[in-house]
Amino acid sequence: MAFEGLSEKLGAAFRRLRSKGKLTEDDVKSAMKEVRMALLEADVNYKVAKSFTAKVTERAVGSDVMESLTPAQMVIKIVNEELTALMGSEETRISFASKPPTIIMMCGLQGSGKTTHSAKLAKMYKKQGHRPLLAACDVYRPAAIEQLKVVGSQADVPVFEMGQGDPVEIAKKAVSHAKDYGNDILILDTAGRLHIDEKLMNELKDIKAQVSPDEILLVVDSMTGQDAVNVAQSFDELLDISGVILTKLDGDTRGGAALSVKAVTGKPIKFAGIGEKLDDLEVFHPDRMASRILGMGDVLTLIEDAESRLDQKKAQEMAKKFQQNKFDMNDLYEQLAQIKKMGSVKNILSKIPGINDQIKDMDFDDRQLDRIGAMISSMTKQEREEPSIINPSRKRRIAAGSGMKVEDVNRLMKQFEQMRKFMKNMNSRGKNGKRKRLPGLGGLPFWGMPGMGGFGGKNN
Repeated sequence: MAFEGLSEKLGAAFRRLRSKGKLTEDDVKSAMKEVRMALLEADVNYKVAKSFTAKVTERAVGSDVMESLTPAQMVIKIVNEELTALMGSEETRISFASKPPTIIMMCGLQGSGKTTHSAKLAKMYKKQGHRPLLAACDVYRPAAIEQLKVVGSQADVPVFEMGQGDPVEIAKKAVSHAKDYGNDILILDTAGRLHIDEKLMNELKDIKAQVSPDEILLVVDSMTGQDAVNVAQSFDELLDISGVILTKLDGDTRGGAALSVKAVTGKPIKFAGIGEKLDDLEVFHPDRMASRILGMGDVLTLIEDAESRLDQKKAQEMAKKFQQNKFDMNDLYEQLAQIKKMGSVKNILSKIPGINDQIKDMDFDDRQLDRIGAMISSMTKQEREEPSIINPSRKRRIAAGSGMKVEDVNRLMKQFEQMRKFMKNMNSRGKNGKRKRLPGLGGLPFWGMPGMGGFGGKNN
C-alpha cells in the first residue's frame, strides 16, 4: 500500500509527541527532524521536504500551539493542513469545453500505464453519462492500437484509429469524428518513449498546436519515485501540462511523487490509479490523501467506492437479512463478490479511521477470498442454506471438492458462526429498549475487519 512506511514513521514521531504533557520548542524541532527524514526516505524531493518541515515548525512553535491544552494534537493538525496544501489543497476537476468535444491529450513515458488509464478515464466519464471516444495516436509501439481497442472494448467505449499513419493527422480526424458522432469527450492516447527525446516532444507539440486540447494530462508511474517528478517537470516545461494522473498508488510505493509533483511543477494531481481494473481510478483529493498518510482513514472515499461499485439493491437486501438474523452461506458468498469489487481488503480497511494500528501487523492474502468462495461452491444448496447440517463426512467432501483441507473448512465454519453470533448480538435490544445498530456503511461488507471473523487476514 502506498505511504505505508511513511505513515508508520510519522505515527511513531507523533506518538512520542503525545506522550509529553507540554511541548517545548526543542520537542517540536526534534519531531520535525524525524518527519523530514521520513519524507526523504519516502523519496520526497529534498527541497520540498525541507520547506515543508520549516513551515510546520514555524507554525507549531507559536504561542497558540505551545500553550494549548493539547499541543501535540495541534501540531498534528498543522501537519495535516500543510500536507493537504503540499498536494494542492483541494481536488482539481477536468475543465470541460463550452462547445463539445472536450479534448483530453494523454502523454507520458512508455510503460507508465498511459493506454490503460486512457480507458479508465473514458469508463469513468461514461458511467457519469458522457459519450467518450478514444483515439489511437500511438503508431510506434507494437500492438499499441490493438491494446487500446481491447481496453476500449472492456470499457464499452468506441476507439477511433487509422492504423500506422501520421499521429497529428489522426488526432485532427478524431476531432472531426467526435463532432460528427456526438462524442462529448475525446481522449487522445499519444505515443510514449523509453525516455524523453526531441522527436517525441516535437510530435506532442504538433498535436497540441493542431487540436488545441482542453486538458493535457501526464500519466506518471509513482513506482519510479523521484524520477516521476523529474519526468513531470520536463513534460511541463515543454507542453505546459494541465494535470497529472499518478498510477500504481495501490502498490508498494514510497509515495514521494504524490507529495512532490504539485510543489515542483505547480500542476495538480487530478487522478490516481489504485489498481489494475478499469474501475480502479479515483479523483485525487489532497485532503483525503493527507488523512490517509496520517492514519486518520478516508471514510468519504470508502462511501463513494461503496456507492459506485456495490449493487445497492443487494446491499439493502443484505442489511435486511442482518436485521432478521437470516444470514447464510449464500449471503457470505455474495459478500465475497461485493468486497472483491472494491479492491484489496487491506486497502479498504486502511480507509477506516483508527484501524491502521490494528492492521499494520496483519498479513492480508486476497487469494483467501477465492479459497473461501471455492469451499462455499463445493457445498450443496441445502448446506449453504443450513450450515448446521455440515457434519464431518460433509466437511471431507467439501474440502476435497475445493482443493482445501478439512481444517480449512472447520475454520470457515467457526468464523461463520462467530459472525452469526455477532449479528445476533448487534440485533438484540439494549437496556433502553432500542435495537443496536449494525456496523458498516449502508450494506458495505464488513466481515473482513479485524475482530469480525478474521477472513482474509492473519497476524504475523
